[in-house]
Amino acid sequence: MLRQKLLAREIAAITALAAAFGAHAQDTPAIEEVTVWGSASNQRAAASHPSSLLTQQDLVSINVTTTEDVVKFEPSLVIRRRFIGDSNGTMGMRGANMFQTSRSMVFADGVPLHYLLQSRWNGAPRWTMVSASEIAQVEVLYGPYSAEFSGNSMGGVVLIESAIPQKREFHFDSSYFSQNFSAYGFDDTVNGYKTFFSYGDKIGDTSIYLSYNRLDSQSQPQTFYFGANTTAANVTDVTGGIVGNDERSASRLWFGDTGIQDTLTDNYKLKIGHDFGEWQALLNVAYEDRYNGSNKPNSYLRNSSGATVWSGNVVQNGWKNNVPSARLGVSEQERDSLSIGLRVRGPVADGVIFEANVNQFEILRDDNRASLSNPDDRVYTTAGQVTSFGDTGWKSAEAKLAFDQLGVEGLGLIVGARHDAFELNMDVFNTADHRIGSFSNFTSRSGGETQMNALFAQLNWDINAQWDSGFGVRWEEFNSNNGYFSRDIASTPEFDLVAVPKTSRREVSPKFSLGYQVNEQWRAAYALGKAYRFPIVEELFSQYSAYNAISVANPELKPEDGVHQNLMIEREIAGGYIRVNVFQESIRNVVESQAENLPGGLSVRTFIPVDEIDTRGVEFIANVDDVFINNLSARFNLVNTKSEIVKNRPDPGIEGNTYPRMPEWRANLLLTYYLSSNWNAGLNYQYASDSFGRNDNLDRENGVYGAQDGFSRVGLKTDYNFANGLKIGLGIDNLTDEVAYVAHPWPGRTLFANVSFDF
Repeated sequence: MLRQKLLAREIAAITALAAAFGAHAQDTPAIEEVTVWGSASNQRAAASHPSSLLTQQDLVSINVTTTEDVVKFEPSLVIRRRFIGDSNGTMGMRGANMFQTSRSMVFADGVPLHYLLQSRWNGAPRWTMVSASEIAQVEVLYGPYSAEFSGNSMGGVVLIESAIPQKREFHFDSSYFSQNFSAYGFDDTVNGYKTFFSYGDKIGDTSIYLSYNRLDSQSQPQTFYFGANTTAANVTDVTGGIVGNDERSASRLWFGDTGIQDTLTDNYKLKIGHDFGEWQALLNVAYEDRYNGSNKPNSYLRNSSGATVWSGNVVQNGWKNNVPSARLGVSEQERDSLSIGLRVRGPVADGVIFEANVNQFEILRDDNRASLSNPDDRVYTTAGQVTSFGDTGWKSAEAKLAFDQLGVEGLGLIVGARHDAFELNMDVFNTADHRIGSFSNFTSRSGGETQMNALFAQLNWDINAQWDSGFGVRWEEFNSNNGYFSRDIASTPEFDLVAVPKTSRREVSPKFSLGYQVNEQWRAAYALGKAYRFPIVEELFSQYSAYNAISVANPELKPEDGVHQNLMIEREIAGGYIRVNVFQESIRNVVESQAENLPGGLSVRTFIPVDEIDTRGVEFIANVDDVFINNLSARFNLVNTKSEIVKNRPDPGIEGNTYPRMPEWRANLLLTYYLSSNWNAGLNYQYASDSFGRNDNLDRENGVYGAQDGFSRVGLKTDYNFANGLKIGLGIDNLTDEVAYVAHPWPGRTLFANVSFDF
């Protein structure tokens, strides 16, 4: 009843806001013009490359707090952001599920945000290195159909471009958000806010941009724990545990959760652009300071005197379980990252444009300090464990030439070279005091380096008014070296490390596309691409053992080998277009990272290749302005995907199964109604059918922690722009307060209040 009252109150507030400004209604929405540094660059492979373009006007119906919000309604694209401020906001595109993070790429002003060092939840793009408030436009390219991008584009590429100031401008915006969440033994309200400030100016030929973004957020519990069976004789009688099924329909006694997590992220950005005649340069410097604290775990168990039980052997109504002391411990993560990027472009001759991009990303600090027991537990000591990353990051450099005068009308060529170098070093060690993380002794160490060198050429030819084609080839050389992992020998005084042999491999990836303009309304296009996705550092070398997680790397992994096809049929209509994409992917040597969650919370992860997985899909896309009535804009997409394990010699029993985390159906809708040039009201909707979390497809239980649930979420948003630069807004996500899990719980109903000011 309380939630219904809160919901009614928020809807009434939005209605009141609408009524307050209704008298100002006009017919034409205001569209702010922005200058984008990269707008003139030839980013896509050809007109036949399946793609989607987002401008600021397309985002007005989304409750945007962080950068990943901007793209989460795009076709065949899923963002697994478990809460606002989640550092594990992984992205999946088309045949790549949300944990195959090394199959998608993200660039912001030419700077890589994709994190090709780790996988699964640890491999999320570093979204917070760019603030949502600075984004001018986003282009999404689907599939590896351009020779300009590596095989990490198997799913696709997200190209973010920010606005470059042309005059002195100040911008401020702030958002407050709140959700009430209830599941298992947790029922509480969590809140957060975002504050952003930027200053931009253009002095002569130099543009300067400074920004600061703070995100302070609380999350609902992300992990719920059940105990392992025990035959111990000495047990404590308890109450409060919750009996319920896990994702495999096994009955469990759930004893606690991680509680509210506090996250605080500060992002500092400097951009300097300069025009040297016809040449342009853009320097991009971003620094992130992030804190995440899980200091409020909950135990549901109470003994006969009503005191909380945090660990030990317990019995409740015949359930005899062990509660490990470390499961309900506390932890804190501190992470500092620095990214520096430089992009230069200009003409070197008539019809020849040169562009270069260089970038260095460095983790200055990434330490996670965890206790071995809860501070309220009678067995508590300050002893704990630290997971620390040192000498971790990447360097990249790319140079390319674009020719548009080759003696044949409509013929263009892009040739270039790229170098990427990645390094990861991970230490796990015991500490006498988890609060400060002092070193005691190593428990595991691992790391290594990979390098990618590439040469590419992409020929695009507008043959005539009807036909266009594209031909591309990418040569890649992959090397791994300096790999190591720990295998300590007790009889030796030092902590022993084992070297991993070097590997080297070369591959060639051809690309082809052909498009046909039937008439002014109809167009058809076909694209074909070969791609190799080489293993990343974690998959090859990251072998470690911590008290709550074990990872087993595989230095003998081969590259994923994919053949990708896309057939597009598009019809232009008044106000927009309708498009159908039929795509098919066959990928061999699929690097599958599986994690087994054992009773008590221990996670065991391995990297095991699957011989072949085939994915077939059909996308229906409709992006239309003035649909049905004037001033109503719609962006709608629906995709049907079937991803099947077709061959797996090590375990033929999974052949024919559905590949994990690949829903059969997904749909997204954005509706925006412009009540006036200053006022809009929007509705957003997301749908996904349920899926499996494991190759064996035995996790069929829905609505429980660990499940891969389907969901149906409705959101609302309205904004009003005052003439003096002030804008206010209200919004709701997950209007019906649906509880669903993507292993971890999705957020409940979330309320937003926004204010911004430009001056």
